[in-house]
Amino acid sequence: MRHLKAHRKLGRTTEHRMSMLRNLATSLINSREDRIVTTLPKAKELRPFIEKAITLSRRAAALEGNGSEATGVHLRRQAASFFHAGNYRRAITTRRGQTPPPRTAGVAALTRLFDELGERFKDRPGGYTRIIKMGRRSGDGAELAIIELVDNARDKEAQNTARKRAAKGSSKKKSAETKAESATKDKEEGAGE
Repeated sequence: MRHLKAHRKLGRTTEHRMSMLRNLATSLINSREDRIVTTLPKAKELRPFIEKAITLSRRAAALEGNGSEATGVHLRRQAASFFHAGNYRRAITTRRGQTPPPRTAGVAALTRLFDELGERFKDRPGGYTRIIKMGRRSGDGAELAIIELVDNARDKEAQNTARKRAAKGSSKKKSAETKAESATKDKEEGAGE
């Protein structure tokens, strides 16, 4: 029986699997196109992982009133567990005259998650990602998939062009209908004389 065996092991130990999911989540949040290409089982395993982090940022974006700052910090710290930590030895290694090491991608992902994505998904009650199957990889035959965040710039652009096409098509139909109506009126007037 498969009781209490909810997730895929992906052929890795627990530590390796969690580290891989954190890396994938960081890559997805930091990507310019809001999408990454990975294998289908990894994408299916990443989806609930990343959606929990986005839900935390969404909750933080909706906070108002007394004690919201403390709750916001708490939510940010909870979401930090979904990404690798920053340079915790940053202050120790920096000497006078040296440039400090850059912050890690996990810190950048957490910043983007709470600053940008929390506001983007503020009114969306779930379903922040989409998985698109791509077919099989030529080398080992693994099934590839794209996992992407919904409501990205490409989606909005596609919706706008679809609306423009629909409006253009309906205006052409209307102009064709008005021409046909005027032609029938002209025929009726010509026949009536």
